[in-house]
Amino acid sequence: MKAIQISGLRQMQIVSIPEQELHADEVLLRLQYVGFCGSDLSTWLGRNPMVKMPVIPGHEIGAVIEKVGSNVPEGLKPGMVVTCNPYTNCGKCASCRNSRVNACQHNETLGVQRNGAMREYLVLPWEKVIPAGLLTPRTCALIEPMSVGFHAVSRAQVTDIDVVLVIGCGMVGMGAIVRSAQRGATVVAADIDDEKLALARGMGASYTINTKTDDVHARLLEMTSGFGPDVVIEAVGSSATYQMAVDEVAFTGRVICIGYAKTEVSFQTKYFVQKELDIRGSRNAQPSDFRAVIHYLERGTCPIDRLISREVTPEEAPEAMQQWADNPGKVFRILVKF
Repeated sequence: MKAIQISGLRQMQIVSIPEQELHADEVLLRLQYVGFCGSDLSTWLGRNPMVKMPVIPGHEIGAVIEKVGSNVPEGLKPGMVVTCNPYTNCGKCASCRNSRVNACQHNETLGVQRNGAMREYLVLPWEKVIPAGLLTPRTCALIEPMSVGFHAVSRAQVTDIDVVLVIGCGMVGMGAIVRSAQRGATVVAADIDDEKLALARGMGASYTINTKTDDVHARLLEMTSGFGPDVVIEAVGSSATYQMAVDEVAFTGRVICIGYAKTEVSFQTKYFVQKELDIRGSRNAQPSDFRAVIHYLERGTCPIDRLISREVTPEEAPEAMQQWADNPGKVFRILVKF
């Protein structure tokens, strides 16, 4: 069957791979849409230290069940539209012992530590297959990245009395904006792109800040009566935005870190103590986050078409990746249609 493979620095090609054998506890999926995410771009650019090369990318999945094994529960049937939980968990590490399987010490994510979903068919354990109700496979490809943002909001314990600053209005950041607004918080979206900021307003942000042209500190003090935001969710992964999060969060606030910074980050650690901060990592998503995103998307209020920058065939994927690398700030999601 046909698959997309990244084999080296800026090297992507179509390859032919054998079909997978279906076992009793597994489900055979026919892929329809798979999204490229930032980790796939980093892999293609040679900047992903966690990837095992060569690799078939892809873990943002919209698929239809083709066939089920003999031990698969009756709730999963051929013809159902589904997405997938693309993470593994060992069941033995400290994270798994504490029921936080999304942060498993030995996790292997589809498209990173193991071959992913950019292929025509994929076999997965039935436990990783998530029914998507009435959603289309195209919409399903947006569920996983949004669920990462939803999970960050859970980690932040956001409530309706909080002001939440979300730094970065990509797909993950948009998920954090939506979920924070659903919880009744006042949301401030920060990004360098005015088009993304306009979209953020439509998805729940009450205020926006262009970090290139605005005085971030002054604007935040103005918006929060001089206190600063109660919660800052960092969804970029750069030294500057990590520092901004610690600098701008209110005293006794919560900083939630999603993005992986590509370089070392230097902090004024006095703020950690003086502000008595809670600084928390947020990794992947829990099954409940996937369900919450599906519930949100089923309402029909999400501007799906504005979140999908481009749809391509597998043959067009290398060119699309190059265009994304040339202008990363203008891309939400590129979907590959199989």
